[in-house]
Amino acid sequence: MPFTLSIGDNAPDFRLCSTDGRAYCLENFKDANVLVIFFTCNHCPYVIGSDKVTRQTADKFADKSVCFVGINSNSPNTYIEDSYENMVVRMRENRFPWTYLHDPAQDVALAYGALRTPHFFVFDKNRKLIYTGRAVDNPKDAEKITVNDLENALQDHLAGKEITQPMTNPIGCNVKWEGKDPHWMPANACDLVL
Repeated sequence: MPFTLSIGDNAPDFRLCSTDGRAYCLENFKDANVLVIFFTCNHCPYVIGSDKVTRQTADKFADKSVCFVGINSNSPNTYIEDSYENMVVRMRENRFPWTYLHDPAQDVALAYGALRTPHFFVFDKNRKLIYTGRAVDNPKDAEKITVNDLENALQDHLAGKEITQPMTNPIGCNVKWEGKDPHWMPANACDLVL
């Protein structure tokens, strides 16, 4: 069984606390025609470098019933910047157009098979996975971005077309697992595309 969800898999449910203090599960996003769940954090230069383009993509598709949900699964014992308290501060400062959830037990990261920050998972109305991987080809330096795979996948799906490239390798820092070396990844975690 692969570490990361495969195309066609169902979205695993969760119950996680948001930076607004409320708990959220998949049911809270039931009205969205498309649900974009992405694993992110506070400190990663790949996340920070692509915040602007992720915001632009979320804003571009907001009126098409596409909902974005960010999940921080990183251990704050690796980087204190990734603590829930710092998530609240980051959301207050940036006012991102998505719900920002905390996964302190890292169970949700494991259920989805999150590899890096950021790592995107796009689900259709029936919450079947239709795209996973990176958003852009150069998340650390927005000026060098040449392709937005996430936007392309959303455009294909909303146009009723088959997604041209449903799977790419996420680009970023690896998820910071509790009690592990900062560069550790689970043994069965691997590139999505060879």
